[in-house]
Amino acid sequence: MKRFSPTCMAAGMVIGSAVFLAGCAPTHQTLYYWGDYQTQVYGHFAKEKSPEEQIAKLEAGLEKARASGKPVPPGYNAHLGILFALSEHADQMLKYFEAEKKLYPESTAYIDFLLRKFNQDKKGAGNAI
Repeated sequence: MKRFSPTCMAAGMVIGSAVFLAGCAPTHQTLYYWGDYQTQVYGHFAKEKSPEEQIAKLEAGLEKARASGKPVPPGYNAHLGILFALSEHADQMLKYFEAEKKLYPESTAYIDFLLRKFNQDKKGAGNAI
């Protein structure tokens, strides 16, 4: 039977430990580019930031998402559309609503609901999306 030297055994233990610990390393890869999206949604509901401030942050996030090659999460474009509706930029609202429907076809019913609500509010007292 072949015996291993203490040096060889120590080297084997170090290599084995390194391989084992590499498997435990955090690999936090996300499917989507989240950027500042969650903070902006919170800011919207907490009324901490104006729609214009949120739009600027989220549009910058879209550029970073494109650069990273990852899509934005569901709701990102819809939220931008809502912010544009609040700032009375219907053309931009439609652009982002259509982008949401294209990326996430399952959102079509929700986006169509928002569009109907926007059109009703436009005819009525105001814009309450």
